[in-house]
Amino acid sequence: MDKRTIAIVCGGDSSEHDVSLRSAQGLYSFFDKERYNIYIVDIKSMDWHVELPDGTTAKMDLNDFSFVENGQKRYFDYAYITIHGTPGENGKLQGYFDLIGLPYSTSSLLVEAMTFDKFVLNNYLRGFGVSVADSLLIRKGYEELVSDDEIEERIGMPCFVKPAADGSSFGVSKVKCKDQLAPAIRKAIMESPEVMVESLLEGTEITQGIYKTREKTVIFPITEVVTSNEFFDYDAKYNGQVQEITPARIPADVADRVSQITSHIYDILHCNGIIRIDYIVSKEGKISMLEVNTTPGMTATSFIPQQVAAAGLKMADVLSDIVENQLG
Repeated sequence: MDKRTIAIVCGGDSSEHDVSLRSAQGLYSFFDKERYNIYIVDIKSMDWHVELPDGTTAKMDLNDFSFVENGQKRYFDYAYITIHGTPGENGKLQGYFDLIGLPYSTSSLLVEAMTFDKFVLNNYLRGFGVSVADSLLIRKGYEELVSDDEIEERIGMPCFVKPAADGSSFGVSKVKCKDQLAPAIRKAIMESPEVMVESLLEGTEITQGIYKTREKTVIFPITEVVTSNEFFDYDAKYNGQVQEITPARIPADVADRVSQITSHIYDILHCNGIIRIDYIVSKEGKISMLEVNTTPGMTATSFIPQQVAAAGLKMADVLSDIVENQLG
């Protein structure tokens, strides 16, 4: 049987472009090369190119997502999307792949668009009984519609100000007093035209990965996130200013409830591939969802590879599961 050809699609147009490239290298190292031909495709705006084995690059033909190697036109059987931000995490790239009929690793266009917009997602999942923080939305150009006094009264202090439709590494501020709101909102607007102001949830921050196939559900061990920073920001994520403990130091019954919620959210959204859900667990044991990550980081030190290892599994097998669930 001929080996299938897989594109690891990375890059994108957000501030997390370089983080995505690192995830692509991680995925490349994890995939079973005996089973698949693997290429990395880096996209930024309309510059899409594929990295060839000889160290050169070839331009992608966007009409059919093909490229030319050694004078021969080559096509992909599958796209593994590892873009953090637009266009791979908001449904745009999924729509393109739908149009050309190429299977991909993430959820559908609608699900990606919804999970990318934190405000929309929180309000949608709240309707299914999922506990989330109270929040309000501020749109660029309409900031004056919501006053600082209204925010303080409705959301309380301290609170978080973050881009509503973008990744969670840039543009996020923890606001401790009313005077800090305006600069925090300006900072978030630089990343996204819609800004979410969210109430502070206190407790233990945890995160859990999951994927499902036609045959099975695989829920990974929970990771506890401990940082001395104000919150789990870029430096905590990528510059080592964090302690990640897998499995998390939470009671077994709480861990079971988290796993049930993770599986429930996966089904509510009708997700595909690996997702990772972040939570806060209060001292009283209340579990509140923070965020759904549909293209979680995939470097060797990212949460998912850590959780896969803690579960006694191999990343190569997990990735093959996901690919074969659609192509098998």
